[in-house]
Amino acid sequence: MNRAFNRKKDKSWMHTPEALAKHYIAYNAKFLGNTEVEAPKGTEVVKDAVRKLKFQRHIKKSEGQKIPKVELQISIYGVKILDPKTKDVQHNCQLHRISFCADDKTDKRIFTFICKDSESNKHLCYVFDSEKCAEEITLTIGQAFDLAYKKFLESGGKDVETRKQIGGLQKRIQELETENAELKKQLQELEEQLMIAHVPPVGSVSMKLQSTDVFDMVPFSPVTPLVPSKASNGCPPPPPTTLPPDMSKDLFGAEPFDPFTCGAADFPPDIQSKLDEMQINNYNEMGTTGLQKNHLSHELTKQTAHNKNK
Repeated sequence: MNRAFNRKKDKSWMHTPEALAKHYIAYNAKFLGNTEVEAPKGTEVVKDAVRKLKFQRHIKKSEGQKIPKVELQISIYGVKILDPKTKDVQHNCQLHRISFCADDKTDKRIFTFICKDSESNKHLCYVFDSEKCAEEITLTIGQAFDLAYKKFLESGGKDVETRKQIGGLQKRIQELETENAELKKQLQELEEQLMIAHVPPVGSVSMKLQSTDVFDMVPFSPVTPLVPSKASNGCPPPPPTTLPPDMSKDLFGAEPFDPFTCGAADFPPDIQSKLDEMQINNYNEMGTTGLQKNHLSHELTKQTAHNKNK
């Protein structure tokens, strides 16, 4: 790797070897983006890339877009660019593919590195903005290269092949995570569609209404028992009205009177005598003869006596 910074021989590295070899060092920065470059190294190459990305970012900022924030995880295996909230890996730049790293001496907040893309084999320049840690991040990447080179010498070159395998596995893991996130999104959309399909529209009546006649009255069927329904205000319905067991008597215990079905013998004596007098008077008014009157009077007297004897 070519480094655009000078480090004194007596100056020690900022981090312990174990921190970069077994773990990683994390930094937060703003990601201006990446762009293709013609050469894998060179100060002028990264300067052109920085000017290009700054101009693009200025246009996006005028449109109301903010510079996205990212998290950098630096280790001897490479530089990962992640979303700081979800921890989703946006870019995984393996260390053996990084060919150049530098911080901008004219702008202390800007630092860059050039990495060869594993799919297109194009050289991409990544540009970042960090207000306080630009130089420190560049030195950390340099330390990771130094440790990786020492490990390469100790392993006799076998470690490079191992890193390639690890890099391939990490790339596959990233693809599976992206696919998993897409499947979860599709599943959530299907669940929302099912919920909408099962919810009845507003104002619809789920229960089946009874049919009514022309007077908007529910027809009565003596076969079907009446079942009380729950009131609309939530109160329980009143108990059903029960009919008295004996409907052949009125409120005072007397049998109901029906003048169309009862005979002459069904009347009490005093009522019967009154009726007799009324019938006699009617006959007088109609001009009935004396013989007929006597005969009718005799018959009525006989009938009255008979009722009394009963």
